[in-house]
Amino acid sequence: MATSELTSIRSQKVKAAKRLAKRAFRDRDRAFLAEGPQAVREALRLPGVTVELFATADAGSRHPAIMADAAAAGVPVHLASGEVMAELAQTVTPQGVLAVCRLLHVPLIEAVREDARLVAVLAHVRDPGNAGTVLRTADAAGADAVVFTDASVDPYNGKCVRASAGSLFHLPVATGEPFARTVALLRERGLRVLAADGAGERTLDDVDLSGPTAWVFGNEAWGLPEEILAEADEVVRVPIYGGAESLNLATAAAVCLYASARAQREK
Repeated sequence: MATSELTSIRSQKVKAAKRLAKRAFRDRDRAFLAEGPQAVREALRLPGVTVELFATADAGSRHPAIMADAAAAGVPVHLASGEVMAELAQTVTPQGVLAVCRLLHVPLIEAVREDARLVAVLAHVRDPGNAGTVLRTADAAGADAVVFTDASVDPYNGKCVRASAGSLFHLPVATGEPFARTVALLRERGLRVLAADGAGERTLDDVDLSGPTAWVFGNEAWGLPEEILAEADEVVRVPIYGGAESLNLATAAAVCLYASARAQREK
């Protein structure tokens, strides 16, 4: 149930939430911010994940189901003024609802189950918007897990959380894992490790994707480092039939993940 309206950006509650925009505080407090109704709605569906909720009066009236779900889960709801919400939000036009959530990190060995058939691995992916979109795509394609290696962006970065459109709360996400350890476990689980890169000798059209597969995606600007390409079972490129030089990371990931999902379902 909402308390009296928070109107001061100097409030301790506001300061404690706002500092979660920085990774050091997210790591220390083991918490992050989920902004917008879609992310908050999905967070509330996981018991014990949402710590507290901030909402403007207008957003509360526009999203009564979210307010009801928070109340049913016993999540404290803080009524926030527009100024306070603007201080907390990381978007130009805040949607008026924001949650503080507990980190969802799942150990690699638990994220990649023994029966996993499709996994997305982000290696050296630094752009949070791209990373969040790949996470969302992996969820849509039915992937079993997503792994962010230790050289990639923090999946709890505000932009990454928003770009995932709630998918962060749908499937296991392992973070901060060394690439070598990730590959070793993937192979132990029986997955074939394919690196998506324009340097691949074979294209998606030439590769059998019907078996358990882990796709490795790299930095959009410079691709995957040579040492990672060397670790993969095969380097595969997305065929370009038109005049475009390449596809952006999120689009290439969507093509690869859906190619595997379709091949596995047709098997």
